[in-house]
Amino acid sequence: MTAVAVRGKRERVIAPLVTGQEIVLLVVVAALWFVLWWATPAFLSADSLRPLLIEVAPVALIGVGMTLVIVSAGIDVSVGSAMMVCGVITARLLVEAQVSLVVALLVAIAVGALLGAVNGVLIAWGRVHAIIITFGTLNLFQFVGRQLFGSQTVNGIPSTLDIFGRGDAGRTFGLPHSFLLMAVIAAAVWWYLRQTPGGRHFYAIGGDPVAAELAGVRVRRRVLLAYVVTGALVGLAAVFTIAKGTATLDQSIGSGKELAVIAAVVIGGTSIMGGRGSVLGTILGALLVQTVTSGVTQLGWPSDLSDLFVGVFVIIAVGADLLRERARRAKR
Repeated sequence: MTAVAVRGKRERVIAPLVTGQEIVLLVVVAALWFVLWWATPAFLSADSLRPLLIEVAPVALIGVGMTLVIVSAGIDVSVGSAMMVCGVITARLLVEAQVSLVVALLVAIAVGALLGAVNGVLIAWGRVHAIIITFGTLNLFQFVGRQLFGSQTVNGIPSTLDIFGRGDAGRTFGLPHSFLLMAVIAAAVWWYLRQTPGGRHFYAIGGDPVAAELAGVRVRRRVLLAYVVTGALVGLAAVFTIAKGTATLDQSIGSGKELAVIAAVVIGGTSIMGGRGSVLGTILGALLVQTVTSGVTQLGWPSDLSDLFVGVFVIIAVGADLLRERARRAKR
């Protein structure tokens, strides 16, 4: 395949810096914030927005990694169970070994990366569809997590992680450190995807893995990297989750997180078929999902309605993506 063909392929699979869907999402989030402010003026107060950003941080953080996975035509439904494993190991080390903040971070990230590597190796070299592998590891990781918990909670977690918590130590200029760190990581991954050949390879793999391999892309290594990065971010998100909780950790950590993350990524405009997507869209998607959840709570509506609204947004996003794909094929 010639260099011109490769460049043409890249031009087809790489989305513009700001897509129409991202602009629509920004408008929708702004409109929701306005409506919620009109209904409950306290919504736009610092005491209301700060917890919202704290809740957004772990979902958006894992979503950054999930964007890499889905852009390259994969998926990972095991992130919730992986978070449980990372969370209980980190919490036990904090309680039983009194490890420092740096050690806790490194262990959580390393464990997450290892779990991600398990998924990546099985998918890239086993050549089995990602949904099958990660559904299997979902149950495997969940079993491991429950064994580590031992049917008990982890109690007496020290204040080592307060820098990512809800108190004064967990924010700078009113912004939560967890959200700020997530934003820095998201910006770095956004730049990597847009400005480097290695980042553009993920789009090429999602668009056509066979053509990408013929063009010299090391498809298996890129797929492995996507899952390892996602796992590492799951580990960091587990730290955020422990920090924003109480001194007790139970087995509910990570429960349902995979659904929230995938919803954020899909709503953000990443094609479930691969080849298209952006980190910015994922962050906006996570913000929209959490805004809906917080809004339903503040309005005093049944909590089940948040699942309904998020589901509707997912269906609309997937439907819009399918329509765009059909339109592209019709033009060829």
